[in-house]
Amino acid sequence: MQSFTMYAPTEIVFGGGAEEQLAAMVRKHGGSRVMLVYGGGSVVKSGLLPKLEELLSKEGIPSVAFGGVQPNPLLALAREGAVSAREFGADMIIGVGGGSAIDTAKAVAHGAANPEADIWQFWKAERPLTKSLPVGVVLTISAAGSETSSSAVITNQETGEKRGINTEFNRPRFALMNPELTFTLPKYQITCGIVDIIMHTLDRYFTQTGGNELTDEIAEALLRVVIRNGRKAASDPKDYGAMSELMWCGSVSHNGTTGLGRPMDFSVHQLGHELSGMFDIAHGASLSTMWGSWALYVCGENPERFARYADKVWGITGDTETAALAGIEKTVEYFRELDMPVCFSDSRIGVQPEAVAAELALRCSFHEKRLVGQFKKLDRNDLFSIYKLANR
Repeated sequence: MQSFTMYAPTEIVFGGGAEEQLAAMVRKHGGSRVMLVYGGGSVVKSGLLPKLEELLSKEGIPSVAFGGVQPNPLLALAREGAVSAREFGADMIIGVGGGSAIDTAKAVAHGAANPEADIWQFWKAERPLTKSLPVGVVLTISAAGSETSSSAVITNQETGEKRGINTEFNRPRFALMNPELTFTLPKYQITCGIVDIIMHTLDRYFTQTGGNELTDEIAEALLRVVIRNGRKAASDPKDYGAMSELMWCGSVSHNGTTGLGRPMDFSVHQLGHELSGMFDIAHGASLSTMWGSWALYVCGENPERFARYADKVWGITGDTETAALAGIEKTVEYFRELDMPVCFSDSRIGVQPEAVAAELALRCSFHEKRLVGQFKKLDRNDLFSIYKLANR
């Protein structure tokens, strides 16, 4: 096992009725005035938001609701939320929903605690983040793993940039996780989440660093569980067993456990972020669109790793090269089975002019100021080649 540092402090309450513990968790983690950040209204229609407001009110905890979060959460809304949080005097921000609501809550918390700064400065690494408000979560979508992670992603709609920031200030203090709150999700949202969970694991799994036997076994087991239960959830979103497994896998996939002892790659996330930033594609769909092309492009760097993946996750054996390619194709087939796009023509954007692929590569390389990934360090030309592979 290679050396690592692990920090995963989020307190988790998991199971039916977990949201009932909201007021107790707010008190336990030092909150007294709460902002509830949510999305497009489903938590209102379902009665969850009024329920949470009532739970807080009964315990004498003032709250204010702040809605309107969209998929690929927007910087402008986070800025607005930070101002509202300061005006209300919030000392804790609660994300109610999935990754978009949670990431917005994190951005609001950073902005509220730093009134002298613009939130985007933190995401652009132009200003260090040294303080924030505590964040809690009531999870309703199994996908991003933001409820236990140190990351948050927002989109600057003015520039079309989608950026992530990793900081321990992003770690939620607590996460209330009731799988029953996911039962009303549409199939597309569920399948986007399945892809995101898989990709959070694969972006850590594909590595040139060996000697992490337990980390590998945990990642492979998690992938098998997601694949198996993803099929069940896609056909029956009220299957508590399947939805509960996906919810827990989503958290474990992104709290650091599946990557201990090795550097993370996250090339596919970076490739997907630019696709989402330019075309407003759902995050999970951008990942399934790009993964197969990335995998084919980098497989030759370490085909043995891809062959192990094929064997341990899909049960595919054979000579190294054949097994490696078969494992890639099996993954792509699984995404297709879930009705997720695996190339540009599968998505609503269709095949694009080559100049678009060139622009995506330029943006992904930060205008040639960075290399992307660890499994194979990708420059602008590499990124361009991968986008061209997906542009079919």
